[in-house]
Amino acid sequence: MLLRWYCRVVASEITDERSIQTRIADDLRARIEIGEYAAGDQLPTYEQLTQRYLCSSGVARKAIDLLRQQGLVVSKQGKGVFVRERARPKRHGIDRYARSRWKQGGTAIHDAEAGNQGLSVKQLYRELGEVPAPPAVAAAFGIEEGAPVWVRKRTTIVDGRPHQLADSYYPLDLAVGTRLTEENSGPGGGFARLDEAGDPLAEIREEWSARMPSSPESVSLQLPGGTPVIDLTRIVYDTKGRAVEVMLAVIAADTVEISYRFPIPD
Repeated sequence: MLLRWYCRVVASEITDERSIQTRIADDLRARIEIGEYAAGDQLPTYEQLTQRYLCSSGVARKAIDLLRQQGLVVSKQGKGVFVRERARPKRHGIDRYARSRWKQGGTAIHDAEAGNQGLSVKQLYRELGEVPAPPAVAAAFGIEEGAPVWVRKRTTIVDGRPHQLADSYYPLDLAVGTRLTEENSGPGGGFARLDEAGDPLAEIREEWSARMPSSPESVSLQLPGGTPVIDLTRIVYDTKGRAVEVMLAVIAADTVEISYRFPIPD
């Protein structure tokens, strides 16, 4: 194994512009991805890495730092470096919004989806009340920026780790007087309350983008260095085409997988 690594390094030095620490980090990452080092496993010590890759201890530390920045490993004081254990709930695209999940005393969407995957989930509320509409929300609702809307701001915790910061906004006429104004929105969650308060829900629009997090987001989501976030804007429409909910979510990118299956349009 060591001879193969050494020959590969020597043969590639002329054309491979990666630094030695990057090549070591890439090799270790590949071993993690194929399961040679599984979640929770300890990586070789720095001394073992220097012997395996014929490098200095400083280079070995830089390689591990790269893996740490990528969110793949964590250091435990006095114990070593370990492959990071991550719960990654899969968002089943269109299927997650099936009416059968939340209609007639069903389960809130995120609770049902995580539960079906054997993951624990809970919501911590950060704000619940009337607020001025942000620009994206005002545009979707067709109201003036700063006009009053109702918001439910929460942090979703999956298997003990922050997964997303989700802020859902509603027109006041649909929220006030319903359980949307309470932390416990009742069976079926917010979708069920919207369906009861107005016209039936009919359409959902989602927009996704990725970026690096702000410092407050890194703290709130407990993100390892170098971990990006996903911005999700979800707009829910009723049968009359009215936007009845706008959710602005920031999701820890290393805690989610997204899966879509749908018929090909004509």
